[in-house]
Amino acid sequence: MEPVTDLPGASLGEKIAYELRLEIINGTIKNGETLSENQIASKFGTSRSPVREALKILQHEGLIRLERMGAIVQGLTPKGMSELYDVRILIENFAINKLLADDCETTVQKLSVTIDKMEMAAKHGNYMEFAYYDLQFHETIIVDTGHDRILHLWNSICQIIYAAMLVATEKRFSSNAHEIEPLLKQHRDIVHFLSSRDSQQINKILNEHFEDMIDSVGKSISKGE
Repeated sequence: MEPVTDLPGASLGEKIAYELRLEIINGTIKNGETLSENQIASKFGTSRSPVREALKILQHEGLIRLERMGAIVQGLTPKGMSELYDVRILIENFAINKLLADDCETTVQKLSVTIDKMEMAAKHGNYMEFAYYDLQFHETIIVDTGHDRILHLWNSICQIIYAAMLVATEKRFSSNAHEIEPLLKQHRDIVHFLSSRDSQQINKILNEHFEDMIDSVGKSISKGE
């Protein structure tokens, strides 16, 4: 896990939320556990103010429930992850079809560069970089639509999706390395069909990709519970 100092541009509260989110999703912090502001502040060597900010972020994401005695961890169940990916599928299918209706060659070039970075991360066994560029790939598709409301929806779920991707990607790199090349091929196929403007094939491969991700993430989360 990245230390809290390795997130440039983020507030201290966002950095603390990042680490707590990962610990909740990977099972280090168990569902039903109670977190106190004092304990978290001591753990990260901070005052209680950024801890409160972090807890509010996690409450908004549905990972904790704030009560008088502290923050009760609710976690992310496979069902919750599946529902989150339902929203993600709606957003990205919309974004892909909007891009297909416009000139998307610049987007295709950006996505190709991102795949190159994913391949380099895989070559060096760096699961954190791989997950980061995987997220960036999908975020590029959404950002390049220029649709502010869709981007707003994406921003509301992208951090929890990123944390789940990190957990699943670490599992892939450590135990299921055979899944990495097929995953890269899915990304290459998305770019190919976007470039050729084959809407039927791109929607098919995108949905297959999401089904694989839901399965992989769901298994990683259930094992962490």
